Parts: sequence; structure tokens; C-alpha cells
Amino acid sequence: MPGFRDMKTFLKVTLLVVAALIAVKLLPLTFVLGCVLALALAVLAAVGVSVIALLFGLAIVLAAVLSPVWVPVLAIIGLISLLRRSSRGPAVA
Repeated sequence: MPGFRDMKTFLKVTLLVVAALIAVKLLPLTFVLGCVLALALAVLAAVGVSVIALLFGLAIVLAAVLSPVWVPVLAIIGLISLLRRSSRGPAVA
């Protein structure tokens, strides 16, 4: 079948032309969809950064509020560790 190969090429070219026409017709819809997705991503990023900043601020406030409790506890633990280290003698590396 000598004409079969040429027909196959013709069908490929026709399919590519039809696909290009459909892509050009759908280009505005694709552009709008891309803009909407970019806007949604920007909003989600802004909300995520705000939530992280809020959690970081709450952690700092919690640490400041609980400092009358944990600062003396850390001082006592440090003193005990220092006394235990000095009573054992020199450390061996």
C-alpha cells in the first residue's frame, strides 16, 4: 500500500492543526485559570506566613509568661550539674 504512508503523515498534520486551533481557542480560558490559581497561591502563602508569625509570637509570649518558672528551674539544674561535675574529678575525653 504505497499511499498509506502519505495518508498517515496527512492525518498527523491535520491532527496537529486541529490541536493548535483548539489550543488558541482555549488560550483565554487557560490564562484566566492560571491567574486565578496564582492569586489563590499568593493568598495561601500570605495566610501561611501570617499563621507562622502568629505561632512564633505566641511562643515568645508563652516563654515570657512562664519565665518565673523555668528560669529558676534551669538555674537549679545548672548548679546541680556543675556540682556533680566538680565532685567526680576531671573528665576523661
